[in-house]
Amino acid sequence: MAGGSRVRVDHLVTSGTFSLDGGTWEVDNNVWIVGDDTEAIVIDAAHDADAIAAAVGDRTLAAIVCTHGHDDHIDAAPALAARTGAPVLLHPADLMLWKQRHPDVEPDAELADRQVITVAGTELTVLHTPGHSPGAVCLYAADLGTVFSGDTLFQGGPGATGRSFSDFPTIITSIQERLLTLPARTLVRTGHGDDTTIGDEAPHLEEWIARGH
Repeated sequence: MAGGSRVRVDHLVTSGTFSLDGGTWEVDNNVWIVGDDTEAIVIDAAHDADAIAAAVGDRTLAAIVCTHGHDDHIDAAPALAARTGAPVLLHPADLMLWKQRHPDVEPDAELADRQVITVAGTELTVLHTPGHSPGAVCLYAADLGTVFSGDTLFQGGPGATGRSFSDFPTIITSIQERLLTLPARTLVRTGHGDDTTIGDEAPHLEEWIARGH
């Protein structure tokens, strides 16, 4: 595809808090920027709109994509949108989580399963992967050999399901049917922590299931 050879993935880590169910925790979040020298998208505008805008630089920001609605992944999204004019995209099943953080601001557009987002000639396919939250999604970029997993899959196992709006059997089904079916060499770029690969995580599915019961 045109521009595909120039596409790169930039990464920064931002720090802040995650709040849900009356608790608050300190967290470090991965922010992913996919694009070339002229345009990009941001995956999860976490905590620091200034730092994310600086990493985008003078490129056109085509979209701010939210992997889910937990506040640590969306807290900087409205400020970054206001600064850049980029639309904020969120799966509608997580709107109630978004509203807990941003009651007076709506996302600009909805994400849907199998929707294709194109940036700099590279396609990212939206995979609806509920479980960590009802509207959680991952973004699969076949050309880049990577999937941006948000908080659905980490190095070492599934995302947390112990809080409101989450469900362990659902996240296991999502991972099994939507992620472990990707090529084994696919790089998993996560919402927190280190990268992994589908091939490294797939053999542990039965362990996760046993651990979750």
